[in-house]
Amino acid sequence: MTTTSHESTAAAAGTWKLGDLSVNRIGFGTMRLPQVGAALCADAVPRDREQAIAVLHKAVELGVNHLDTAAFYFSPLRSANELINRALAPYADDLVITTKVGPTRVPSGEWGEHARTARALRGQVEENLRQLGRDHLDVVNLRISGTDSIAERFGALAELREAGLIRHLGLSNVGPAHLAEALAIAPVVCVQNPYGIGAPAAQEEMLRLCGERGIAFVPFYAIAGEGREEGSSGVESDEVLAVARERGVSAAQVRLAWTLQRGPHVLAIPGTGDLGHLVDNVAAGRLRLDADELARLEALHGSAA
Repeated sequence: MTTTSHESTAAAAGTWKLGDLSVNRIGFGTMRLPQVGAALCADAVPRDREQAIAVLHKAVELGVNHLDTAAFYFSPLRSANELINRALAPYADDLVITTKVGPTRVPSGEWGEHARTARALRGQVEENLRQLGRDHLDVVNLRISGTDSIAERFGALAELREAGLIRHLGLSNVGPAHLAEALAIAPVVCVQNPYGIGAPAAQEEMLRLCGERGIAFVPFYAIAGEGREEGSSGVESDEVLAVARERGVSAAQVRLAWTLQRGPHVLAIPGTGDLGHLVDNVAAGRLRLDADELARLEALHGSAA
């Protein structure tokens, strides 16, 4: 299939390397793919399978070669990994699938304790391998909750990397001390943290640290903001709306463009189960905000932080 003339491709945003793996800076997050409405809840409504598969096909058609997923992204009847496997296997050589381990969900959808032992983390890695139908994982992020040491957990993943089950390692939901701790053990290719217009100063510090070290900074909730798993609240700031109107684009596209312009090492992984939203999100990669627009949004960012 070819991309129609009115659609942008993910390559418009430029590229970055996760270790030795080159990806377009606009990727696709699969958290919202298995269900309609709020994600990661026990009573989620499963999305139509064919619709979800069509979105994945369209993402690849638009040049997306970086997918973000996890074994705990599931709803009744649907799993993000299973949908990826069904839609895209055998996988293209340039497709990079990033997954994460740490959080646990039982089959009924309730959350359990984070995996903390080497055995539990290996089990999660092997579950992702099984669901995706692969013999190694491109990138595995250790997602954490809290401020305690990650040395033992990250060290366990580093051993799996040495064993060939994982190609590259990353972190999610971490602070500077966690990053320093991990880098003393093994290379880190990306950090996934909540970030967008209005993010707190601590996340600005993480963005800066990653840039200095050549590590990809991969925001999640760049569009949803405080809505998190629920998605965008639909209530938008006047300044974002004004820029969107002037440019003839959506508020979500303004937010994504602003995020990408925070640095060449910043990637975006907006997620959706809607084909129209997918096309719009990818198109944000070609939107370049000018100095005046950036200043207006920076004022909003600073006042909200």
